[in-house]
Amino acid sequence: MKKTFSDEDLIKNLSLYYMNRHLKKKPMEKYHRKIDESLLHDREKYRKKSEILLLNSFMHHFPEVKFEDLTCESPDFIAKFNDKKIGIELTEVINHLEMKKVESTLNKMFRQAEILLEQEDTAKYRGVYFLEFYPNIKFDNIEQQEENILSICKSIKKNKPVGCVKGMRKSFHRRNVFITHEYSMNLFDELCSEKILELIDKKNEKFPYYDTSVDECWLVIVSDMNSIASRYTFIQDKEHLQEVKSPFHKIFHLENLCGNITSIK
Repeated sequence: MKKTFSDEDLIKNLSLYYMNRHLKKKPMEKYHRKIDESLLHDREKYRKKSEILLLNSFMHHFPEVKFEDLTCESPDFIAKFNDKKIGIELTEVINHLEMKKVESTLNKMFRQAEILLEQEDTAKYRGVYFLEFYPNIKFDNIEQQEENILSICKSIKKNKPVGCVKGMRKSFHRRNVFITHEYSMNLFDELCSEKILELIDKKNEKFPYYDTSVDECWLVIVSDMNSIASRYTFIQDKEHLQEVKSPFHKIFHLENLCGNITSIK
């Protein structure tokens, strides 16, 4: 799974999953330890940890799957399932491409605000803050971003929205200051099946280059519901997914909020 992550995106991704009450903590901690013990660069370790966390819902549906190689590429992981060696290729479907850059910038601002608040008084401000912003928020340049960071810090200190912050709620976190965007969904926020089919076509082209020692190769397409760029409420023209042709032995689409999974092949 190749994806352009900023360090802030990676940190945010990991933190959100660690707080997920549905997280399969024991296997996930074991897998993360294995990744930490590998020779991968720190940034690659972050990326691999984020990828395996995206498969948390997948593990609920396939508890018998045991991951054996967590640091390989093409496919992303190798696992054992029913005495078979399974290659698992992971890819994320982005529903709102235009929001990806916005999300990365927000995560960068959140990280800076977290650092400032923790430097001042971690014990006083520790908690998870869900922020909603006015639609006209601007962060085209460093000055605007710094102004927004100050508004975020002031909102948390005063426990009420200030500046660009429209709304805020707080929940308990025993160790750190953690800031993220408020979760909201548009009831008509569809994910076009064509986007999933395009992803499958791209992966089909790369299939001949995957590890040939595996017995089967599965493609897992994830909608990361923690990401404002990936969220959706329903798949438009879902029936078109049943027409797919692919050399992958199995293809699944899953979302990691409620854990819904769709078997495409």
